[in-house]
Amino acid sequence: MSSIPRRALTDEAGFTLVEVLVATLLMTVILAALATVTAQWLPNWNRGMVRVQRAERLALGLDRIVADLSVAEMMPMNGEAKVPLFEGSQLAVTFVRTAVGPNTRPGLEIVRLVEKADSQGLALVRERAPFVPMPGDAQIRFADQVVLIRSPFRVTFSYAGPDQVWQPDWRGQLQLPEKIRVAVRDSTTGQVLSVSSATVVHADAWAECVRAKNAAACLTARLKPATEKKEEQL
Repeated sequence: MSSIPRRALTDEAGFTLVEVLVATLLMTVILAALATVTAQWLPNWNRGMVRVQRAERLALGLDRIVADLSVAEMMPMNGEAKVPLFEGSQLAVTFVRTAVGPNTRPGLEIVRLVEKADSQGLALVRERAPFVPMPGDAQIRFADQVVLIRSPFRVTFSYAGPDQVWQPDWRGQLQLPEKIRVAVRDSTTGQVLSVSSATVVHADAWAECVRAKNAAACLTARLKPATEKKEEQL
């Protein structure tokens, strides 16, 4: 039986030490390159995801604001009040709307959209309270706070009546504003974002006038100042 040469056995034994070292070096270089690429790409990816999530939250918050304001009701605080419960400023707006939500009872609720500060900065918060007739100087106790829009975005409101003139406040008016503008600014740059919107308030008549036989006459009577009504009675 012929024997196999020792050199042939050595050649078939496997990798040499030099080959193992070269392969290890190549693997190290590849892993180092991958680590460098990942370190440069991952922060950008994270920032992109944060921007996408922030934009989605902003869109949802704006949808909630517009949906609330568009269904504001022309409802006074009590039977003796002559103006609807609606107080609007640049950073807050309080109004009455039909109650909505899984934990609410049928009826009306008072909603306030207001900018507040917390541990994370400024935020536009939605608060609510059940509507019940109350004195004009009563303190409304709001609850169920929900953050709609958070810094760096800031929301300001403005209001327009039948004359279509925008103004920063709407208080003590005989009617609700016809339009409400919701401006969104980036607090870091001060720029007004293109996502800013405006909504039309659907309610334009008192509930009692809707039920009246002559709605036009009822509206005219409601819109007359108290001094004119006294003069007519005299």
